Amino acid sequence: MKYFKIIPILCLLNITSVLAQTKEKPNVLFIFVDDLRPELGAYGNEIIQTPNIDKLASEGSVFMKHYVQAPTCGASRYSILTGTLPQSQDQLSNEAIRNYISEKPETEKPETFIHQLRRNGYYTVGIGKISHYIDGLYGYSEDYSEDVKPELPHSWDKNIFDAGKWKDGWDAFFAYADGSSRITKERKVKPYEKGEVDDDGYPDGLSANLALEELDSLSQQRNPFFMAVGFFKPHLPFTAPVKYWDLYDESKMPITSSRDIPENISKASLYDNSEFNRYLLGEEKPNLEQPASKEYAKKIKHAYYAAVSYIDAQIGKLLDELEDKGLDENTIVVLWGDHGWQLGDHRVWGKHTLFEKALRSPLIIKAPSIHEQDQKIEEIVSSIDIYPTLMELCGTEMPYKTQGKSMVGLLDAQKRDKDWEEKSYSYFNDGITVRVPRYRYTKYFRDEEPLIELYDHKKDPNENKNIAEDKPGIVEKLDKILEKGNTGIYSKTD
Repeated sequence: MKYFKIIPILCLLNITSVLAQTKEKPNVLFIFVDDLRPELGAYGNEIIQTPNIDKLASEGSVFMKHYVQAPTCGASRYSILTGTLPQSQDQLSNEAIRNYISEKPETEKPETFIHQLRRNGYYTVGIGKISHYIDGLYGYSEDYSEDVKPELPHSWDKNIFDAGKWKDGWDAFFAYADGSSRITKERKVKPYEKGEVDDDGYPDGLSANLALEELDSLSQQRNPFFMAVGFFKPHLPFTAPVKYWDLYDESKMPITSSRDIPENISKASLYDNSEFNRYLLGEEKPNLEQPASKEYAKKIKHAYYAAVSYIDAQIGKLLDELEDKGLDENTIVVLWGDHGWQLGDHRVWGKHTLFEKALRSPLIIKAPSIHEQDQKIEEIVSSIDIYPTLMELCGTEMPYKTQGKSMVGLLDAQKRDKDWEEKSYSYFNDGITVRVPRYRYTKYFRDEEPLIELYDHKKDPNENKNIAEDKPGIVEKLDKILEKGNTGIYSKTD
């Protein structure tokens, strides 16, 4: 097991005072899931098998319209951890956390919301992929030499990861059951695998085991804890033990109803499937010109569903442990998907677009201190709203003003926030998009036209037809809203 512990840094806080303030504070279990679409039982999918996530949802609140700020792992995680909209184009990179947080000295402004909780008496533990680098480290060689650097240097008391037979984080991320990876096999692999192994035969099972060990230890300590567990699946490759594949009949697997490119757009708004087609032994190489066959689309969706069910089982282990240790009554549980994924929607097999299926992801929050949670929340919310929400739930001061807003008023059914402003901004692919209750409006800063896209979610929830030319009045109104979200990342002359 690879182990890296961050030595606590002396903060400018009185330790005795902090301990006094933290006796009754809630714990937090934050579950990060990579590439998870809101295709769960709790979101109305009647085919996928996710009983543990659905149980969590029944005990908390499901945000039906939660949107990330960027449809790529590193940038999305940078936004949620800092509570900020992207301020520059390089903050849309997977290297955003490394470039803007790693190796920076500790300052009065916390590097993440985890850092802020740590400063306020929380014992913080990270397991798996929380920031972008797989085990929270970068710069390591095979034997974790002295050049190892923590990606979030001030956020963790303890940051651990078990790479198992894959030996390091990157090989574990792209793991196959025999101990190989996409990297060691030089991409000569399929984008899926039905593994003849048990849960521990893939890295996420090892992460779940670590989390169970940590919960046992944390249950015996006095201070409140924040524990984050980052699961890899259902990120490519879609690998899972055979028992999760066996939950589904592939012949009955539904495929997208949006098999064609949306009307009245440029292909520059879409994605060429380069990540998916990097798996050289895939039976097909779908692209914008040639979609996947229906048979292959069913196979890949089957693989994705199996990977989701596998992760659901790991999440169930954590939730059961919380209950067994008597921690569930004072532990906030957050489940967050870092973005969606287009499973053939608009001929895209990936996430790097500004369409609904790439930007909408699951968000479920269980807050035991709220006696009557609103189980299904229909208001539009953003990942940047999670930082101030956690601070309020944990009784911790919000250290600086962000573009996000606490969602506690939405969670609490008895104190319903009727003035919530419904809009969410996302950025990528030379464009900005804003989601409002009825429409998605997108503006691109590029040469390829059209530069404006408008989708009516009342009539066209799958975004199959750009109606911007037909609705100039709505475009004008939404353009003003969109410009409020232009943080300077693009200028009118770009």
